[in-house]
Amino acid sequence: MGMDEAIAARIRMITEAGDRLSGPDLLGFALDHAVTETGGLGGMVHLRGPGSRSLRLAAVHGLIRTVARDWEAVEAAGASAPARAVAQGAPVWAPALGAGGGTGPALPTGSGLLSVPLITPEKVSGALSVLTGPDGRPTPERRAAVEALAAWAAPRLRENPPDRDRDPDPDPDRDRDRGGTGNLLADDQVSQALWHMSDAFFAVDGDWRITFVNGEAERLLGAARTTLGRTLWDAFARLSVDDAEPGLRSRYRRAVESGTPVGFDVRWPTNQRWYSMRLVPVPNGLTVYAADITARRAREAERAAAEHAAAERTARIGELTDALAQALTMRDVVNAIADRVLPPFGASGMVVQLIEGDVIRIAGAVGYPQPFLESIDGVSIHDVSPVSEVYRTGAPAFVESVEEYTARYPGMGGRPAAAQKQAWAFLPLIVSGRSIGCSVVAFAEPRRLDAEERALLTALSALMGQAIERARLYDMEHTRAKELQRGLLPRALPSLPSVTTAARYLPASEGIDVGGDWYDVIPLSGARVALVIGDVMGHGLSEAATMGRLRTAVNTLAELEFPPAELLTRLNDLVSDLGDNLYATCLYAVYDPANATCVFASAGHPPPAVVRPGHPVRFAGGAPDPPLGAARPPFETTEVALEEGSLLVLYTDGLVESAARDIDRGMRHLASALAGAARAPGPGDARRGGDRGDGDRGEHASLERLCDEVLAELLPEKQLTADDAALLIARTHALASDHIAAWPLSEGPIAAGEARDHVRDQLTRWELAPLTPIAELLVSELVANAIRHGRGPIGLRLLRSEELICEVTDGSLTTPRIRHASETDEGGRGLQLVSALSQRWGTRYTSTGKCIWTAQPLP
Repeated sequence: MGMDEAIAARIRMITEAGDRLSGPDLLGFALDHAVTETGGLGGMVHLRGPGSRSLRLAAVHGLIRTVARDWEAVEAAGASAPARAVAQGAPVWAPALGAGGGTGPALPTGSGLLSVPLITPEKVSGALSVLTGPDGRPTPERRAAVEALAAWAAPRLRENPPDRDRDPDPDPDRDRDRGGTGNLLADDQVSQALWHMSDAFFAVDGDWRITFVNGEAERLLGAARTTLGRTLWDAFARLSVDDAEPGLRSRYRRAVESGTPVGFDVRWPTNQRWYSMRLVPVPNGLTVYAADITARRAREAERAAAEHAAAERTARIGELTDALAQALTMRDVVNAIADRVLPPFGASGMVVQLIEGDVIRIAGAVGYPQPFLESIDGVSIHDVSPVSEVYRTGAPAFVESVEEYTARYPGMGGRPAAAQKQAWAFLPLIVSGRSIGCSVVAFAEPRRLDAEERALLTALSALMGQAIERARLYDMEHTRAKELQRGLLPRALPSLPSVTTAARYLPASEGIDVGGDWYDVIPLSGARVALVIGDVMGHGLSEAATMGRLRTAVNTLAELEFPPAELLTRLNDLVSDLGDNLYATCLYAVYDPANATCVFASAGHPPPAVVRPGHPVRFAGGAPDPPLGAARPPFETTEVALEEGSLLVLYTDGLVESAARDIDRGMRHLASALAGAARAPGPGDARRGGDRGDGDRGEHASLERLCDEVLAELLPEKQLTADDAALLIARTHALASDHIAAWPLSEGPIAAGEARDHVRDQLTRWELAPLTPIAELLVSELVANAIRHGRGPIGLRLLRSEELICEVTDGSLTTPRIRHASETDEGGRGLQLVSALSQRWGTRYTSTGKCIWTAQPLP
């Protein structure tokens, strides 16, 4: 049975110290150390008595008088542990079972008895027994120590047999007086051996007086051998032990009171070194072993620190893996690496460099001066540099100092100072066997990375490469998606006299799929304007393409001058034809500055917010109709009055609705954000009439600010959004009453003359006389066409806006068209003349018929 190296070393030292002992001293010496090595409660030695029919008690250690008396004589043929050990010639351990139990006479409850035979070449002369505590069966190491001590003592008993005729005297007190433990400590040879022990050893008696100190204990206690007899507490007081270790005195007392050996570690106050102390109670006293374990503690501390550092690095790798799994963009990846890689290594910066063709591009950096990054961005991969070396070899490069950097790359000696770095780890970024660039971890001071750190950084570079490549692809796809989205939305909103507009589109921050939100501002005839906003449900290229088709369709239908309800009806047919699972919402509004009203219809879209100066914000219209693709026409039409300076706010549900906020709460939030605009004064009458100077630019700027404020209030910058959001705000401008002129006309040929007279007189009042000849000719042709092909009543209206608009209405629904007249035809050339003389012309349907209109630019 093997022993621990430390235990074996102690046994060798003990046996060497007791080499010259004999008789009772030999037995006492072996027994004391057997108890000590096992941490036992006590022990005893039995030798064969006369006639070999009994075993007689020859030595005792730590047992009270009554127990020792019960074990004075043991039947050699009995069932006790010593008798069985002698009979079998082998160690025996038996638990205490009370009086007459398996271990012989009564022993303390919960204890056990380990008996080892004392074997000489001729016979088994006895047994050495150790009383074990409540820990149960001794460990193999402790059992081996007792066997080694018994094997050492047995042959010496044959050479120097004890006096078997004398009374073994089981009385511990008389044993002490006769020279038990006391004789051990007093023996010159043993004392000399203990004096030279590498561990400190001292002993105290029942009154805590120091009875022995060896050399190490003398240095520990600061007590000379000539001072033996002073109490241990005096030594503690002199060394201020109680102040440094207030619980030490109580531990000593508990060891004596319990009679059980005690072990613990303590930092000694005089030299601040660590000692492993073992307190072994002996009859009427205590022996103390103190082994210096400072070096062992230091090694354990270093090992613990290394294990802690390794565990921390492992945790960092786990955190980095999780963070990289969640990182989407290159910025996310760089920040994740910087947060979880730089601190454990004490690094001060990192830069990610990717290879694009023959140049090296900076993809992200932390902890580097911006001028330095600009200087190295775009350098050739063919230059001699650490990045090109790593790219070419695929192996990491570690540079520990500026001197080493300059020696390896002489052409780049100025880079360390410009980068403010003094050591580097250049790590290849390899994806699927292909090198895509280099990640540089840099240090502000010279730094030597050990083998473990280099291996860890190399392993981390593989994680970095995968994440960086994924982020690079994500950024490319995201950029393409945004370009597609921008291409489908209006590049710029038209500048119109009837409305001033501003818009915002905010893509979802989660995912790269484009959305289907869109908006538009479409000029109509009669100075009117169409405001439209929509949302194709879902995300992806298919939805974005559908959004583009719907926006084109709305523009086409708007040019045909369909009213809102009919336009949505035709748009619903288009969506239904595109697929069964395709749905979209849309709100189409037409603002007429001539009567300052807005007419709109909605297909599943949130209602518009109306902001009238001096009035609370309100949402116009009732519950919207179902979305396009699921609606059943006709659509409801709502008309609202919008005086000068009012705001019409159109938006998609992504602005007001989210997982954490329902749409009703979001609309209240929107109304609150718009409340300040409601209290602001309108632009005033100076705006009306076509003056588009600095006031117009200021008004547009104010609407831009309002868009930003609304977005900041409803969608904070750092808040992740799962849906796109679109916002369109229009400030309305009514056409002044003196810029509108209308007349009913007769239903006969006289109507053309009446129309020319009205035009001539009105243009003179408007000081637009240079436009009179062409305007008279245009209205003549329009009125003649209405008389010839339409039916009454016929009306004429002139509008002065950015253009001069002439409108002729009649009660017919026939659509005028330009046709090619032959050389012999007397008519059919009127609309050709209208098209040639006007800047624009067209037809729209009204509730009572149709309207043919022309537009002339103002001088």
